[in-house]
Amino acid sequence: MLPVGPLMIEHRLIERMVDLLVAEEERINKNNVPDTDFLLAAADFFRTYADRCHHGKEEDILFEELQTKTLADEHGRILNELIDEHMTARTSVRELVDARQRFVEGEAKAAEEIQQILGILTALYPAHMEKEDKHFFMPVMDYFSKKEQLDMLHRFWEFDEKLIHKVYRDILERFEERAGT
Repeated sequence: MLPVGPLMIEHRLIERMVDLLVAEEERINKNNVPDTDFLLAAADFFRTYADRCHHGKEEDILFEELQTKTLADEHGRILNELIDEHMTARTSVRELVDARQRFVEGEAKAAEEIQQILGILTALYPAHMEKEDKHFFMPVMDYFSKKEQLDMLHRFWEFDEKLIHKVYRDILERFEERAGT
């Protein structure tokens, strides 16, 4: 398997969450009341899975390795676009969490802002993933030897293994702090 295989598989799960965001956006359009529990879970999904896990592997491994290569202009341009899109996604998720909190605290007009942010995310992610899947991941593999590709795949697996332990250690430590232990 090429190193980009796991990244493309992760895209399929992110697409499913994007579909749920579209449904939430439509629901808010009908009754102007967001599902705040869903929004919290969606924000966690995007922060943990899409950003820390998926974008983390891209940025900390693939993109970092690509920085050591002489890229064709098109690939360098796409790489910079992808990095910018990751930052846009992070900002949008942060804004979603803030707008959700304001809605929970009684600011009814925050529902409109939530809907707008969902619109940004539901437009950004499909185009972003299509760009990676169809125009970036496979072509940039040509910059790597088979050994480099296998090493990168191994690093992806290690990254996931370390991340899952960190995520749940952090959760446990937050609950321990709350309990005063």
